[in-house]
Amino acid sequence: MSPWTSAVGAPQLARLLGSQHTRDGVAAGAAASLTGGRRVPAYRSLADGVRLLILEGRVPVAARLPAERELAAALAVSRTTVAAAYEALRGEGFLESRRGAGSWTAMPAGSPLPTRGLDPLPPEAAASVIDLGCAALPAPEPWLTRAMRGALDELPPYAHTHGDYPAGLPALRQALADRYTARGIPTMPEQIMVTTGAMGAVAAACRLMVRPGERVAVESPSYANILQLMREAGARLVPVAMADRLAGWDIPSWRQVLSAAAPRLAYVIADFHNPTGALATEDQRRQLVDAARSAGTVLIADETMAELRLDDEVELVRPVCAFDPAGSTVITVGSASKTFWAGLRIGWVRAAPDVIRSLVAARAYADLGTPVIEQLAVAWLLNTGGWEEAIGIRRELARGNRDALVDALRRHLPDWEFTVPHGGLTLWARTGGLSGSRIAEAGARLGVRVPSGPRFGVDGAFEGYVRLPFTVGGAVADKAATRLAAAADLVATGATIEAEAPRTYVA
Repeated sequence: MSPWTSAVGAPQLARLLGSQHTRDGVAAGAAASLTGGRRVPAYRSLADGVRLLILEGRVPVAARLPAERELAAALAVSRTTVAAAYEALRGEGFLESRRGAGSWTAMPAGSPLPTRGLDPLPPEAAASVIDLGCAALPAPEPWLTRAMRGALDELPPYAHTHGDYPAGLPALRQALADRYTARGIPTMPEQIMVTTGAMGAVAAACRLMVRPGERVAVESPSYANILQLMREAGARLVPVAMADRLAGWDIPSWRQVLSAAAPRLAYVIADFHNPTGALATEDQRRQLVDAARSAGTVLIADETMAELRLDDEVELVRPVCAFDPAGSTVITVGSASKTFWAGLRIGWVRAAPDVIRSLVAARAYADLGTPVIEQLAVAWLLNTGGWEEAIGIRRELARGNRDALVDALRRHLPDWEFTVPHGGLTLWARTGGLSGSRIAEAGARLGVRVPSGPRFGVDGAFEGYVRLPFTVGGAVADKAATRLAAAADLVATGATIEAEAPRTYVA
């Protein structure tokens, strides 16, 4: 098996390096650059550019880099310059090489890796710590209480049964199928399986389709808990960089990975991506489905953020499954947890009937089924109009929190870079050249918890980022930004304070 999981061509790497000129004022590949009045050798400028791309996740870890001669031609520099840059990267731990296999990107030994357990904040700590680790909002009352009362009213007939519905309650499967049909995607109840949250849905698909050691393509960055789930399932993750500035997917990169790595499965979040907030365009969705179909790759499309559109001027985009009418390429995952309330652990899978039958059959060896009362509550919401009312409350709260957080960050951390997303629950912030892991550590000691960027990458990428959810607003958002600014100051000055940092949870 090759030591690398994807490849970056010379033209692609030259384009990525060139983008640093406009964003960072560094023209990678130029004969030389000036820093602080001191001339930097061309090889050093090139090595720094490649290193930055790796740290930001724009070039994946374990990606094969082009041969020295190819990259030299693409950058219009000497081969000696490229060879010296590669040697510098090897010395720093960002590149590994082997005769006959080429050179591929790596992370230095000891770099933070996103493989630690993700524990929730203890309830007793909530009064003193601002939790920006969990992207979840309080329940949209009174709709949770009404849904539970409605579920209890519907419960008696089910109480006279065994209560075991591996595919989900027929009433909820029908309600979900009707909802997809109303969105322009004709769906039968036989195409729906109800799960215990979206995590349960993805886990079921992985158990069915991925054997240990098989490749799974994932966006880079991607949702931390899913990455961890797939690692523990033994999948070999192949990262694919997102386009810059919330522009959705980099389709040429996806085509290259799907063709070269031939992953069995790919996991994507098309709608208000977690963590970046990006929204894939309709054309990007069509092209990705076509590319996956050609490569024989099954796409898991996570729609858990799809209904959290916060700006009305943003045009709705058809679901990914709309571009797979035969149902052979796309498995759609949805959930009530982000859209409604995290405590309502109801998720679902929409797929071809034969896939649903296989998932249901395999479920006997997992969790058997999903709690009946929670299913009845979601069915009640969908059938009475309560779902739409609750989503309206959720959007209004998230929009206010987003605006308050953005305003606070711009005032207290003006050197942090981010693009304001039009939906979802998360903002992806570039931390002004500081270590996101160190900021997270210092922030936890100062009373604000944030997950650092490497949790959302594969093998330590995105060290210069943190994810900030829209879970607090008003004065609390301002206080959170103040504490983050203090944490950033500690990191910038190399200062430390003595305290035990709470463990970080990502949701």
